[in-house]
Amino acid sequence: MSSPVESKADTIAHLRRRMAEIPARTDGPTRPSSAAFTPTRIDDAAKRDPISPLRILSAPDPIARLLPHRGPVRGSTVHLSGAAALRVGLVASVTGSGNWAAVIGSPDFGLLAATEMGADLARCALVPDPGPDPIAVAAVLLDGIDLVVLSLAGANVPPSRARAVTARVRSSGAVLVVTDGSWPTVDLHLNAQVAGYRGIDTARGRVAGFDLAVEARTPGRQPHRGVVTLTGHSGGVTWESGPAVPAGLKVAQ
Repeated sequence: MSSPVESKADTIAHLRRRMAEIPARTDGPTRPSSAAFTPTRIDDAAKRDPISPLRILSAPDPIARLLPHRGPVRGSTVHLSGAAALRVGLVASVTGSGNWAAVIGSPDFGLLAATEMGADLARCALVPDPGPDPIAVAAVLLDGIDLVVLSLAGANVPPSRARAVTARVRSSGAVLVVTDGSWPTVDLHLNAQVAGYRGIDTARGRVAGFDLAVEARTPGRQPHRGVVTLTGHSGGVTWESGPAVPAGLKVAQ
């Protein structure tokens, strides 16, 4: 039986070989300017130019409307919590727009839901069991993948480890999304909770869609909140801007 060290080395070597087969990013890696994380007043949100000069990845439109630059900025780290539909939607939007995504440590990731949201699964790398060091696997994938979604499985990542990975995120021009754990410093927090269901048929008990109350927070800026509606239909799942955030509803952290 191989030792844990050998298994880890074999896993990383295999990932590097797979990444060599992936076409290079058309944009090429970049380090975002400091403007990427400049605090933005809520009052100015409606006045901003919808076309950001920064390089960003795609996001479902109702989510993009909550973000300062209308999408995750390349070179940034995002913490995501709450409803799993958010991570599925991000992967679907990124791969559906022609970029690459990887999902690490999420064996229950909703592939069917991602497909219904428009994902291109041929552009999605799945590592459901990354072994004892999923952060090392993520660090390797950051060199060739546009969006890396990393489940921390409840871990609290030490600042020294996080700084090294964050530096790699910025130099590679990828976006790292961390879930199910604590990352000491991030550029964007996205949190969501189910706010209601739609299309319940009393005779059959069917649900045609649901509302998500979403909160986007960036350092030095007040939270921006909204409700988005996911609706299922014969052609898949659509994301739409929903009603105003219900009074007194607080998005779970």
